[in-house]
Amino acid sequence: MAKKQRKYDMEYKIQAVKLAKELGGAKAAAELGIPENTIYAWTKAAREQEKEIRRLKEENGFPEEASAFFAASRQKSAKGREGCSLP
Repeated sequence: MAKKQRKYDMEYKIQAVKLAKELGGAKAAAELGIPENTIYAWTKAAREQEKEIRRLKEENGFPEEASAFFAASRQKSAKGREGCSLP
């Protein structure tokens, strides 16, 4: 008889991957009562997703220099408004 496949929500998977990073995949799987292959698949998927996000940020992201420029610009703008007394 085939086992019924369990469904896990995304938040559960995220927390399981965090636990696997702390304890290791085998210990996390045992603690959560899920197959080791399942947690390893989730961990692999999380790594691939993080890698893709980094790639997209590098490809299309906001350069650090621009971020620093706009942060400094906002600070200057805020200092200029300190003397204003608006109702």
